[in-house]
Amino acid sequence: MESVVAKSIIALSAMAALFGAILAVASKVFAVHRDPRVEKILDALPGANCGACGFPGCSGYAEAAVKAGVAPTACPPGGAEVAKKVAEILGGEAGEVVPKVAVVHCAGGLSNAEQRLDYEGIHDCRAAVLVGGNPKSCVFGCLSLGTCKAVCPFDAVELDDEGVVHIDTVKCTGCGNCVEACPVNIIELVSTDMKVHVRCSNHDKGKAAKAVCKVACIACQLCVKKCPSEAIQMEDDLAVIDYDKCTNCGICAAVCPTGAIIDDITARPKAVIGGKCEGVGKCKEVCPVKAISGEPGETHEIDRQKCIGCGLCLDACPTRAVSMVGALGHQRDR
Repeated sequence: MESVVAKSIIALSAMAALFGAILAVASKVFAVHRDPRVEKILDALPGANCGACGFPGCSGYAEAAVKAGVAPTACPPGGAEVAKKVAEILGGEAGEVVPKVAVVHCAGGLSNAEQRLDYEGIHDCRAAVLVGGNPKSCVFGCLSLGTCKAVCPFDAVELDDEGVVHIDTVKCTGCGNCVEACPVNIIELVSTDMKVHVRCSNHDKGKAAKAVCKVACIACQLCVKKCPSEAIQMEDDLAVIDYDKCTNCGICAAVCPTGAIIDDITARPKAVIGGKCEGVGKCKEVCPVKAISGEPGETHEIDRQKCIGCGLCLDACPTRAVSMVGALGHQRDR
């Protein structure tokens, strides 16, 4: 009996050794050799796995960067810092990285936008559109069900009590998840340098647009006429900003009668007229909000309550009597 047990143990041990040897050989023969740069890039990435790079997670991008030569700038959440690290690992230059944030082109909330129906289905914008369209009378507007908030991996999207979507520009990385998730296509990625935005997507005629939302663009074209850089145009009865031309002067937001254009610069410097003023009146002519008064040949005055800090008077004054002062000590001279 003991000999049988001994022989069994020896046989099992021999089989284990054989199988172990086979596995060892197989691990070397079929081993997948991973470029060490992939791991280094993974360590450099933020690890959000948001998919903004166009690949399935950070590992997918790391593999593509090494094997397919995908640009070091393909990770929006990482920004310039991560792009530089990835470029160094790959032995190249990162190039320019333009940080972007999401902008929601709708400010229609419960108190200023008419509701067409009460939606009681799945709390998801995409589901609501499939079932009954937009619950709001404005079919172009935000559905206020928070799908953009749900898909944001950085907690940068909030809905206020009115159902208006707000983007935390500090937390937003420009990953674009909210842009893809929005079924009415009212979210756009723009450069973080841009501070003036049209918060409306309604393409109805003025009267019809105003009937369904108090803060809708009514295609009055005041913004188009007053913009000094020709950065706004009307597209199918909706004001659209050309961000390549926009200088963030804020004039369009100041003259918009419905508040459809938002100026995110909360504190702007104000114009001040000094003793060099000879009453030429050029500043008065160019002021888009009529904040400057004065007779020809006399020192002009500026109503600081009306002044929006656009700076047009500064550039127009031939005697350099105007300066821009304020906004936490900021002073601008021509």
